[in-house]
Amino acid sequence: MAIEDKHPVTKGHILVLPIRHASDFFSMTFAEKKDALNLIRILRDRIQKSDATVTGFNIGMNCGKSAGQTIMHAHIHLIPRRNGDALKPKGGVRGVIPDRMVY
Repeated sequence: MAIEDKHPVTKGHILVLPIRHASDFFSMTFAEKKDALNLIRILRDRIQKSDATVTGFNIGMNCGKSAGQTIMHAHIHLIPRRNGDALKPKGGVRGVIPDRMVY
């Protein structure tokens, strides 16, 4: 299933999650992961068709407290990106540790 993120990083930020409880990505079954990836593709297509300003996406998962996971149910972030939405987007998801973002 998919829901809007309650604290979106950008407009259109969506969470994809399995219905069955799984604590994180590593607890999801192969079938759940496959279904999640298919749903992500569908959502990406819908977002791109409905919002021409979207020029890219971040897809991410936090697994464990030390990785920033605060909701202990598996979920995948699909974050639409737009040109100019960040001053220095190079490094993308590496920004979880700011000193490692620029390389």
